[in-house]
Amino acid sequence: MPVLGGAVTLDHMIEMELTGVRVELPTNQPIVLLRERGGERYLPIWIGAAEAAAIALSLQGVVTPRPMTHDLMKNILEDLSVQVSKIVVTELRDATFFASIEMSRMGEPYEISSRPSDAIALAVRMSVPIFASEDVLEEASILIPGDEDEEVEKFREFLDNVSPEDFES
Repeated sequence: MPVLGGAVTLDHMIEMELTGVRVELPTNQPIVLLRERGGERYLPIWIGAAEAAAIALSLQGVVTPRPMTHDLMKNILEDLSVQVSKIVVTELRDATFFASIEMSRMGEPYEISSRPSDAIALAVRMSVPIFASEDVLEEASILIPGDEDEEVEKFREFLDNVSPEDFES
């Protein structure tokens, strides 16, 4: 499989669900929150405000008068007959998450390196699954067992007490 932009092929991936975009207090830093499908592990990823807005707008079904960057990316890929199959959060290095976008054109598979926030914004627009490597989940996920109301409260407590430096090795 051709690899573009230094993306890594993974053997062990876990499907994730996008639970939403939150803002960490008191820093007002946006976080995208992924949850292991059928599991109790959550993966918080700090992202930029523009990417948070792009993900949130798409989740809410808001259509802008002109295409935003991720809408443009989706339009270009579709016009070029490129099928995006999935995105993968591939690694965590020096407190920075990395991702890849897996796609194909005319049966030829490709991977391209991406920031997770951009890959997730594209995945939401193209309705493709999101995965994370088991290594990333082992290193950076948080476990939130219990019912959903309890999970949300525990996550809020976590956000109140965590910083990006907590994920540095």
